[in-house]
Amino acid sequence: MITRRQFVRWLGLGGTSLLAWTCPRASTRAEAGGFGQNEPSTPFVFAQVRYRGGDWDPHPSSAVELLKEVERRTSIEASAQRHPLTLDDPDLFSYPFLYLAGALDFAPFTEEELVTLRRFLNFAGFMLVNDASGYRSSPFDRRIREEVKRIFPDQTLERLPFDHAVFRSYYLVRTVTGRRLVNPSLEGVTIDDWTPLIYCQNDLGGAWERDHLGRWVQECMPGGEPQRFQSFMLGVNIVMYSLTENYKKDKIHIPFIKRKLG
Repeated sequence: MITRRQFVRWLGLGGTSLLAWTCPRASTRAEAGGFGQNEPSTPFVFAQVRYRGGDWDPHPSSAVELLKEVERRTSIEASAQRHPLTLDDPDLFSYPFLYLAGALDFAPFTEEELVTLRRFLNFAGFMLVNDASGYRSSPFDRRIREEVKRIFPDQTLERLPFDHAVFRSYYLVRTVTGRRLVNPSLEGVTIDDWTPLIYCQNDLGGAWERDHLGRWVQECMPGGEPQRFQSFMLGVNIVMYSLTENYKKDKIHIPFIKRKLG
């Protein structure tokens, strides 16, 4: 049984030519060994998309701080540094988790990039999109919504309800936070029972970022440090969701979750 990383690399080498006509996505994911685990000897890598135009790197140190929290609070071994890459990088399919952030408009994806990203998300990978502007209907927001339409012509970004597995993949999260409270919900594209793309407008990365002296770079408004802590909780949950899929929605967990929610 192959691991998730091996499966993603196989897709990058052209494996989707075989999958194009095969059974539904759910069974494809099952064949991939659950498609939720890094190889045991390989740490989790936070891969960040470097795109053209705009500002692909609004919070350079934010990923490192989240990775520290993932290691501190879970059993996941995480790489100490993020890995920037472009969508035409031949190693893209080595990284099941992608992060795309920005505050400005950016150049539309090329057709080749669209095909690659669609294949990555449809069959193998996960991408977290973060609007770092702190504003609703920002230039970045408008651009990313257009690009999502191009990636998924038959899907739409929809609000994720609080019974979605991402809100209980590690912590029981009941609020969507970040540096600014722009949107009280996460949005996502869901295919079958899996959400390969999650979008946050609240600038999660801004809440995670420290400077070289260890000081927080951005103030979290309006909730201060409790809001920052909740932003880390949500970040940990998103990483866990990308690795473990919908297991928290299995029926065996329902009584436990109901007790926790009181």
